[in-house]
Amino acid sequence: MTAPKITALILAGGRGSRMGNVDKGLQLFNGKPMVAQVLERLTPQVDEVIINANRSLDAYKTFGHRVIPDVIDGFVGPLAGLQVGLLHATHPLVVTVPCDSPFLPLDLVARLLAALQNNQADLAVAKTFKQVHPVFCLVKCNLESHLHSFIETGQRKIDKWYETLNVVEVSFDDVESAFMNINTREELNRLEKPA
Repeated sequence: MTAPKITALILAGGRGSRMGNVDKGLQLFNGKPMVAQVLERLTPQVDEVIINANRSLDAYKTFGHRVIPDVIDGFVGPLAGLQVGLLHATHPLVVTVPCDSPFLPLDLVARLLAALQNNQADLAVAKTFKQVHPVFCLVKCNLESHLHSFIETGQRKIDKWYETLNVVEVSFDDVESAFMNINTREELNRLEKPA
């Protein structure tokens, strides 16, 4: 059986409020924008990349991928980004990662895909020990209309949407630190390698 083609969706549409309302994906970390480091780790794992951003669109376009803003105004969260990703993906599966996770696993997609297929699930989501990482997921594109209906009811919580699906949680206990995301300027400075 040939592996299905996969679109990656980098979620860069947040406010960055804990970092002073900056565009987190464009913040330098070890000399490169965080989104560039996410791209380096993720692009070899997928067939296409889309970046979901709600500002600095031209800056994100310089990385060579399609940049698509939310359809819903007001920075409402990752579900809005996922919705546009499912609408615009050219492949049957979409993997999502946040723009502020420069350590993401190099085998993230392979492990999520294996679990999705083995469990005939709608969605596979990464988990380390008791912590689920809802924005690291692999989801079927044909769920877009289901997600649209869910959002239309006023719902915005990603875990509430997951409760309506057949979800498999995928253990990444062996690489727990790979899911560290950088939310504050202090975290950025603390995690940077010394020059």
